[in-house]
Amino acid sequence: MTWQGIHGHDEVIGRFREAVGRGRLASSFLFVGPPGVGKHTTAVALAQALLCTTHPESELAACGRCEACEQVAARSHPDLVLVSKPEDKSFLPLELLIGDKEHRMREGLCHDIGLKPFAGGRKIAVIDDADFLNAEGANCLLKTLEEPPPRSVMILVGTSPAKQLPTIRSRCQIVRFQPLPDEVVAELLLSQGHVSDPREAQRLARFAQGSLRQAIEWLDPALWEFRDDFLRQLAQPVLESVRLARSVGAFIDEAGREAPKRRRRFHQVVAVAVDFYRRVMVASVGRADEGDDKLAESVRRAQAGWATHAEAPAACLQRCLAAAGQIDRNANQATLIECWLDDLATAMAER
Repeated sequence: MTWQGIHGHDEVIGRFREAVGRGRLASSFLFVGPPGVGKHTTAVALAQALLCTTHPESELAACGRCEACEQVAARSHPDLVLVSKPEDKSFLPLELLIGDKEHRMREGLCHDIGLKPFAGGRKIAVIDDADFLNAEGANCLLKTLEEPPPRSVMILVGTSPAKQLPTIRSRCQIVRFQPLPDEVVAELLLSQGHVSDPREAQRLARFAQGSLRQAIEWLDPALWEFRDDFLRQLAQPVLESVRLARSVGAFIDEAGREAPKRRRRFHQVVAVAVDFYRRVMVASVGRADEGDDKLAESVRRAQAGWATHAEAPAACLQRCLAAAGQIDRNANQATLIECWLDDLATAMAER
């Protein structure tokens, strides 16, 4: 993995090159931005550039061919510590950070990052899914963040600074990643073999909101079929929340019994509603907003049947964003679906 594999984040890479060139690289970073835009990929590429044995660190350029570069690419370098949330967990387990009860502070990230570098000149830790640090886990990291071991770099990867404790935010340099341009998403879909038709790649890219991950997820025809019907229901003058809750519940059930897959499917449903209400708000103030034909049609129908002010769509949008957060907090799924859609119906009835 070299910097050539990073797309759409030249400014971020440039800032790191400048900091390393001046000998001013910080020890702790918080990468934030939408999912699927390359935050983890950039973190690993940075680790590879710092650990490469061919080029000096000041160049921050991985050769991609030396043993260290190959080990980082294989996620097996002894000086690279990677931590992520298991799919069956709601939070990052404490054991990944400080070891299990029998090995407290003798295993886990906080122990490993403090060891002397084995092969490279640094120890580097990447914590994926930092949004899922609970208070206990975040507090375990504080001492390491406050007193970082010499020549160590710790990168937390999340989506928003607001999802971190203030004590974590204050001890990290925040690096913001922007959504990928549509042309970059389309190019990645084609180059990685997800699609072969450039027109299909462009269609997915327009809907992906700058996220390669979201574009890949929407390769499933079943998602498009559900989305079209869901948009028609959202655009109705009166939202039939009970019937729609049954439809949404059945669609989520089709994802299987595993909780992570069901949560991801629920997130996809909520994302459709977020996009819809946002575009209704934009259209209500007379601004054109690009979208596919089905979405544009639903927005026009909503405008024709709803009152002209944007207060109700704005309230619905806020409720959708709150629902997205409740999904991650492991709320009862059936209850959340019913409450969410009932609240949307109530907001529209009071418009």
